[in-house]
Formats: sequence, structure tokens, C-alpha cells
Amino acid sequence: MAPNDSPTPERRAALQAFVRATYGFAGTRRLHRAALGRDLVRAPLNVFLAVPALLARFAALGARLAGKRQAAEWLAARRFGLRTDVSRAIEARLRTFLADQNVIGSATGTDAATDAAIEDYLAVRTAVAEITTTALLLITGVLLLGAATPGLFSLIGPVADAGARGAAIDRFLLGPWLGSVYYDIFPVALPGWRLALTAGGLAVVISVVTTFAGMLADPLQVATGTHRRRLARLIRRIEARDTTPGVAGEQLAARMGDLGDLALNLWRLIRG
Repeated sequence: MAPNDSPTPERRAALQAFVRATYGFAGTRRLHRAALGRDLVRAPLNVFLAVPALLARFAALGARLAGKRQAAEWLAARRFGLRTDVSRAIEARLRTFLADQNVIGSATGTDAATDAAIEDYLAVRTAVAEITTTALLLITGVLLLGAATPGLFSLIGPVADAGARGAAIDRFLLGPWLGSVYYDIFPVALPGWRLALTAGGLAVVISVVTTFAGMLADPLQVATGTHRRRLARLIRRIEARDTTPGVAGEQLAARMGDLGDLALNLWRLIRG
């Protein structure tokens, strides 16, 4: 079957079966058992490393457009993120699935094409987990703090302030009711240690949320057909022997969330 043809009924059925087994409610729970360990440390580090990784992708695209093929290939081969145990489990299942000749056809592509396609596939799934985390943080901020909080930076101030205010009200000599009135008029001063402690605690919480965000995002993407379409694109890319570096929309969206968080926090600082 040619790479650009529509999938046959057999291939479509195989894709759907793999997606349901891997990313359905039961499948994603099994996958995330591997996350109970070092992945809790790797997840927040990967969020920071995603920025240079995205810049390297743009640089690779620029080098290819400029005709610098060797430089483009070198840049595209740079890997900044730390491979998580969940990603390893997905990769193992993918390679077993792709080894089935009835699934991928006779043109399996070069090892370089397969490796590049799988790396990009896993990177997109990580980006979706980050987008899910951003959405959860936004909803939490609006419901609990009455403010837009798309990330760590925008959460630190409101959470630290809420904690300091609550502690001050509890210790107020004339009782909590008058304490609430008093601190509505005279806001609690935030010491640097409280901000630092809050930032550290939030970083831990966000890392846990990011690590397990796939348990929410995966079944939703199964229901919408997103996982199946993404897997079909992966197979088409391997069959086309395509090693061209690219930047997926999900990766851009994840980084836009980070930039939006920084911009929102800077705006609040400027406004005082």
C-alpha cells in the first residue's frame, strides 16, 4: 500500500485495536504504573528541557531550508529530554506493533526513519500531557483562586498569599472573623521564604500531575480518534522513509502555554 493511500479496513482495525489496548482506560492505567518512580523526577525536568528541544527543531528546519543538510540532520538528532519509563513502555509496544507486516506493509523504512518517527510521536504525546496539565491548572485557579493560573509562575503568588492570609487569620487575637476583615484591609506581607517554599511545593505537585496527565488525556484522545490518526501518520511517515525534522502543533501549543504563564505573571508584576 502506498504511503499516502487511505488505510485499508484491516489496517484501520489493527490501529483501532492497538489504540484501545494501549490508551483506553485499562491500557493507560497499566502504562502509568511505570510512572511510580523516577518519572516523577524526570517529568518536571522534561518541561524545562522542552524549550531547547523546540529551538533545536526550528534550527534544524532552518538549516534544511538553507541547504545545510548535515547540520539539519545533526540538530534533528539532538535529544534534550529524559526518556521516561512510560515512554519506554509505549515505545516497546509500538515497535512490536510495527513489526507486524500486516500492519505496516512491506516498506518498513530505514532504522533512522523509524527511530525519528517514534521519537517525534513520543514527544507529541508528552506535549499533550503538558497541555492537559495547563488546562487543569487553569480550571483549578479559576475555581479556587478566582484567577487564571496556566502554570507554576502564575500560581506561586496567589497560593502563597492564600496560605499566609489563612495562617494570619487563624492567629488573629480578636478571632478569625475580625481577622478576615482586618486582612482584607491590610494585606499580609509575603516573606521570601514562603514564596520559595510555595514554589517548591507547587513544582512537586505539578510534576505529579504532568506525570499522570495521560490517564485523563489518553482515553479522551481514543474517543475522539486523535490517537488513531496520530498512529496512522506515524506509519505513513515510516513507509515514506521520511526523516525530515518537524514541529508538531501540540509541541507549539505546550510552549505557548509556558510563554503565556510567564507573560501573565509579568503583567501582574507590572500592574502591582
